[in-house]
Formats: sequence, C-alpha cells, structure tokens
Amino acid sequence: MKKIFYIFIFLLYSNLNFAQTKSKQTPNENQPIVLGITDKLKSTELGETRTINIYLPQGYNKKDTLKYPVIYILDGGIEEDFIHITGIVRFNTEEWIARFPKSIVVGIENTNRRRDFTFSVPNLDFVEKMGFKKQNFPQYGGSEKYIAFLEKELQPYIDKKFNTSNHKTVIGESLAGLLATEILLKHRNLFDSYIIIAPSLWWGDQSLLTEAPKLLKAKENKPALVYIAACDKDEDKTMYDVAMSLSETLKQNDEKNTKVYYDYIQNEIHSTVMHQAVYNGFKAFYPKSIYQK
Repeated sequence: MKKIFYIFIFLLYSNLNFAQTKSKQTPNENQPIVLGITDKLKSTELGETRTINIYLPQGYNKKDTLKYPVIYILDGGIEEDFIHITGIVRFNTEEWIARFPKSIVVGIENTNRRRDFTFSVPNLDFVEKMGFKKQNFPQYGGSEKYIAFLEKELQPYIDKKFNTSNHKTVIGESLAGLLATEILLKHRNLFDSYIIIAPSLWWGDQSLLTEAPKLLKAKENKPALVYIAACDKDEDKTMYDVAMSLSETLKQNDEKNTKVYYDYIQNEIHSTVMHQAVYNGFKAFYPKSIYQK
C-alpha cells in the first residue's frame, strides 16, 4: 500500500507540474529547442569568414568565476558532427552521470576540408593507390594555415569570449584525424587531449607516419592523452594499418609524455565509426563516473 501511495503522489506531482508549465504557454505555441549558438569569425590566416557553432554547458554564466574545458570538433558543422557529439558531451556531464567536467563545445564548420586538413605534398600520385582521382583534390596542402587559424585566432577568440580553462580537447576523423595527428606531432601545445578516429595517414604516402619518430624526439613534448580508433580492417586494410602504426609509434617514441588508448572497433566501418569512437574516447579518458568506486 505504501508503494502505491508513493506512485500516486509522484504521478499527481508530475501532472500538476505539466499543467503549470503548459498554462504559461499560449495554445498551440511552438517552442524551439536551443542547443547552442552560431558565431562568425573573420580569419586573416584563412582569408575567409568561418562559421563556429558553440555549446555552453548547463548553468553557464559569464559572470561566474568557474572555468570550463573546451572541446574542439574539426568537422563541427551543424550538418557534420556538432549535434551528435554535443549530445555525448551533454549526457556525460549531466549531474546524475558526471563522467567528466561540464565543458564548452566548439564546432568549426568546413568550407573545404580537403584543402584545410592536408599538408603540402610534391605530387598527388599516391591518391590513386587509395582509389581516388587526382581531380578529387583541386585544392590541398592548407593545413599550416589552418593550424595557424586555430592557434592565433580561434582559440584566443574563444578564451576571450567565454570562461575557459586551460584544458583543450580536439576531435578529428578521417582527414580531420590526419590534421589532429599533425597537430599532435608538430604543435603539441595546442591541445591536451586528442581523439583521433580512422585517420587518413595514407596522405603523402604515409610521410607523416615516417616522420613521426623524429618529430617526437625533436623536442620535449608536454603530456597528452591520445585516443586512436580504427574501424573494420576488412573494409580498408590500409586505414587499419596506419591507425595501429600511429598507436605503436607513439608508445615506442613518446612513452614518457603520451598516454595512448588504442581501440579497434571491428563492428563499425569508416562512415559509421565516429559516434561510437567519440563515446569510447571519453570513456578512456574518464573511465568512471564520480558515483562509481
């Protein structure tokens, strides 16, 4: 009887709350679901204006002294990965979940990812080995400018406009994973955590992988967390091999400063691996909720 009584009270309270909420609205009023804000940033480095999508955590108040980590999504357009990754972040930072700290999410919308995410190469002969045509890459080799945009323009802009902490995470898949790897090897100071998914390290005949041991030993890199995901090797053996090679190279040449998590997601292909890998990446960095012992 006591259990039935509590259920009755719960249902009564829920109905009253719903009625009160509905009474505040006009009949048939539609309320938009607001996930974040969209901003425009004029870039001198890129010579164009870029669209930036931003999610602010629940309870965010500019006047507070609380600082938030920032998660950067390289394929961060509304029609790209911003919405579903923001959903993962929001879920994992809900107060009853609390797997990791409430965070700001910054999604960078693409204009030409093949141009922006690839480094300069002497020729495109290698792309045909991967099943592409050279004309598929009318523009390429712009990663240096894009990294300068991140370092000199976007990160300072976000830090000035919002209450950010020093901790920054970058998420990249495929060509964006190639760029995230280049940043890890050449510009380690830009991020603390890297989620690199099915990276296109075949670019330039795998030259970035070849250079990696030398790049890692060239200077004392700051500590970083690195999650690397590979998808089903039966779909593309080369993509599987380069992801594994990156993991092994980091472990062998930068064991002191890099904590590497390698994840073979066998039941996902290149086009479907992104969501599961991002979720797994955050679980690797934050294994337990604050409620788990």
